[in-house]
Amino acid sequence: MFSGIIDKMGKVTLARHEAGALKCDIATGYADLALGESVAVNGVCLTVASLAGADTAHFFASAETLARTNLGGLRDGSVVNLERAVSLDTRLSGHLVQGHVDGKATLTSVAQRDGAWLLTVELPKPLSRYCVEKGSIALNGISLTINTMEDMPDGRVIIGLTIIPHTWEHTNLHAIRIGDSINVEVDVMAKYVERLCKPYT
Repeated sequence: MFSGIIDKMGKVTLARHEAGALKCDIATGYADLALGESVAVNGVCLTVASLAGADTAHFFASAETLARTNLGGLRDGSVVNLERAVSLDTRLSGHLVQGHVDGKATLTSVAQRDGAWLLTVELPKPLSRYCVEKGSIALNGISLTINTMEDMPDGRVIIGLTIIPHTWEHTNLHAIRIGDSINVEVDVMAKYVERLCKPYT
């Protein structure tokens, strides 16, 4: 379990695509990772498969993971958001994030205003029902607040978000470009509520 508060930005030192899966080494900046530990990489819960140096860990992403996330686009030198799993004595500064990505969104615009950055993102329509204005969403593993939601005439759903300078500088949001793919995890509580209500509909 994670909170969506990014600890560090890591760098992919080696990415190998083999048989539809991905094996990659990431310089994490963590000096005390343990084998089998869970780390969120761009919001995707991955397991430390082996250690390859003082702060470099080896991860494996299956074909299923690559199909649902943007990890398939990782290359040598890619910068990724990292978060270690929360502990029971951790302050929950973000929201409950599982590291189980629901789908991929697309960045549609970026504008700087009043010292912050305004982003618009096109959501996969099936995920939009789990989102509300001022609700929580995780994008590339970052806990963010949805400022606006707009249903477009062509059926697309666009959400607007405000990114404060600290988040902009300390995550890989500053490196993404219009049209780039972003990992999305919606609030799991909304999915549980929907499931629980089905017997009564």
